[in-house]
Amino acid sequence: MPLKITVTDYGVGNLYSICRSLERCGAEVEVISDMSKLRDAECIVFPGVGAFDRTMRKLLPYRDEIVSKLESGTPALGICIGMQILFEGSEEGSNPGIGYYPGRVRMMQAKVLPHMGWNEVVTEDPLFDGVDDRMFYFVHSYCGCPDDPGVCIGKTEYDGREFASFFRKGNVYGTQFHPEKSSATGKKVLQNFISFAEGQI
Repeated sequence: MPLKITVTDYGVGNLYSICRSLERCGAEVEVISDMSKLRDAECIVFPGVGAFDRTMRKLLPYRDEIVSKLESGTPALGICIGMQILFEGSEEGSNPGIGYYPGRVRMMQAKVLPHMGWNEVVTEDPLFDGVDDRMFYFVHSYCGCPDDPGVCIGKTEYDGREFASFFRKGNVYGTQFHPEKSSATGKKVLQNFISFAEGQI
């Protein structure tokens, strides 16, 4: 049986790219807009592109349940804004985040924002096993700043400064970059995530 991944549709961004990418990697994908269905998910993807407050609007009523689900060991992947909402809050909005990652999301210190384009991710995490090209696609103006340095498992340089671009706590990964928009490099990371998730359930 293929891994069944529940992709959250909170009304922002384009889900097509991530759903197609996950399916091409061999996963079965279910897109949900009713967040109560996350209770039964065996693996969760929080997709990217969007604003913090708008993204959290559908998730807030289920915030405590989602945290419990993630803390119980359910594998998950947050991408871009889907990673940022895993933090406690953001300078971009006033709503609280899910709060699984300790810390906040802050505006990047750079001359040109948004940061848009291809940059290297420096990491030793096993999710990058077999990934020779470490260049990934980014589009964002904010970045996650974890209180616990151990949550950051990868960094990227932009405009002469380093920022945290890859995160993990328990079985929950977060990427500031978009693997679904990063060609064969991103596909390999998604394949590795699917293999990782299969090993956790």
